[in-house]
Formats: sequence, C-alpha cells, structure tokens
Amino acid sequence: GNRFGMQNLVNFSGSGELDNGMTVSLYHNLELQDDADNSTSTLTIDMGDAGTLTYGQGSFNAGIAIIDDMLPKADEEVSNGIDTAGEETGTKYEVDMGGNAFNYNYSQGMFSVDLGYSAGGTNQANDDGDNGGSDGDGNDTSVAVKIKPMDGLMIYGGMGENTNGNDTDDHETIGFNYAIGPVEVGMQRSEIDFGAANAANAYDAERTGASIAFAVNENLSISYGQIETELDGQANDEELTGFSIGYSMGGITVKAHNNEGKHMDGDANNTSEHTEIAVTFAF
Repeated sequence: GNRFGMQNLVNFSGSGELDNGMTVSLYHNLELQDDADNSTSTLTIDMGDAGTLTYGQGSFNAGIAIIDDMLPKADEEVSNGIDTAGEETGTKYEVDMGGNAFNYNYSQGMFSVDLGYSAGGTNQANDDGDNGGSDGDGNDTSVAVKIKPMDGLMIYGGMGENTNGNDTDDHETIGFNYAIGPVEVGMQRSEIDFGAANAANAYDAERTGASIAFAVNENLSISYGQIETELDGQANDEELTGFSIGYSMGGITVKAHNNEGKHMDGDANNTSEHTEIAVTFAF
C-alpha cells in the first residue's frame, strides 16, 4: 500500500496575566487527519511560587503518565508504532491514568512533583457543560516525583490508582537518567497490578527498560533501547527493541527509528515491527 504520510495539525496558543499576577494560558493541538481523540487541549494557571495547575483532555498526560517512559532517545520511544491485533500493544503495559484530567505541578530547586486527578478515569474529551465516562467509575489519582541531586542525574518515580467500577489497577514506576558528556544512559522499572475487571484483557506486569543515547556532534544523535515485560502466568516475556537517529542541518531535520516487538502480550507468535523516516522543514 501507500506508506507515505504527512502530519496534519493546527496549533493555537495564547496567554495573559491576571490582576493578581497569575498567568493563564490556553493551548489547542488539533489533529485533523486522524481520530479527533488524539487532539489535545490544555488550560493552565501559573500561580508563581505556589505552582502550576493544568486541566487537559485528549492526548493529555497527568500525574504518573508524565513519566510513563523517560528512557533517553534520539527520536521516538522503542514502543512507538508497535501494533498488533489493532491495539497499540507496545504501550499496553506503561503506567498511565485518565487523560481528561487535572495536573498540579510544584517545583523547588532540585525537586519537582506532579499530582494527577481524573474524574471517572476517562480519556473522553468533553465540551463545556458536557460529561463523559460511565456511571459508577471511580477516579484516577497519581503522583510523579523528579529529583536532580547533581548535574546530569535525574531520579524519578511515581505511583497511582486507576479505578474501574469497584476494581482498582495499581501503577508504580521508578527510574533514573544520567548524562555525562555526549552520552546519556537510563533505566526504568514499572509494575502494574490489574483489578479483576481488567484481568481478562491484561496481565499483571513487571516492565524493565534501559537505553543509551549518544550525541555524535551538535547535529547528529543516535540511540538504542530495549524493554522486557514479565507477564504474570505467561511463559513468554514481551520484548521490545529499538534504534533511532536524529540529524539536523539548518532548517532541516531528519529522524528515523526502527522498533521491533516480540512475544507481544505473552504470545510466542505475536510480533510487530515498525520503521519510520521523517523529514521536517522549519521556515
């Protein structure tokens, strides 16, 4: 078939200062070509030393979802494009929460914390005065923390609960990135314990990933990463690997990555491979 495509996005943003000194900003990222659910809208109130409060919907990350995959990379995550049986299986076992959510961020010195709250745990985008989700669904809550104790080192972690009726999925993650000179390495470990409502569609998972990125020069970067997910009750571990490269020269940027997934969802015969090359022009 035809494997060529082009981003079809329109972005709008604006901001203003209130009489009390707080800044309010609005951002709309409209994805016109694909599913409208991938569009993102955010409304942010910057309260200065008191932190920042953001409401977002669509492809919005709050709380623990902000640090779902922090491994160093030159282009995309090693899970990007891994798709089997019509699902984005490469990201199935990443920590997450509802995307129609509030996020509160507070930063002080080397410390930063994000608190996420999603009413009903829904990803559905609502117009003003509208509602979404199912009656009886609980609320998603999570926290993500980042600490930078020294130059080049970032330690991060988070935990959260995603509710589905009377069931709760527990999400936890911890990891670090360390950069020295042109080299950055990282490692992250995540665990998800699914409630009974999701047990038929997913397995309790322990996900471990590592990657290395190398800035060859100011224009060229390369990276390699891998993620292994141990699934409860399954004989096969899910395995993801990926290479990526990024090169920029003036107003032209070329990026490429090749990702491969084996034993997806624990199935020995379930594999997926994704290769992508993209060229961007800045005017």
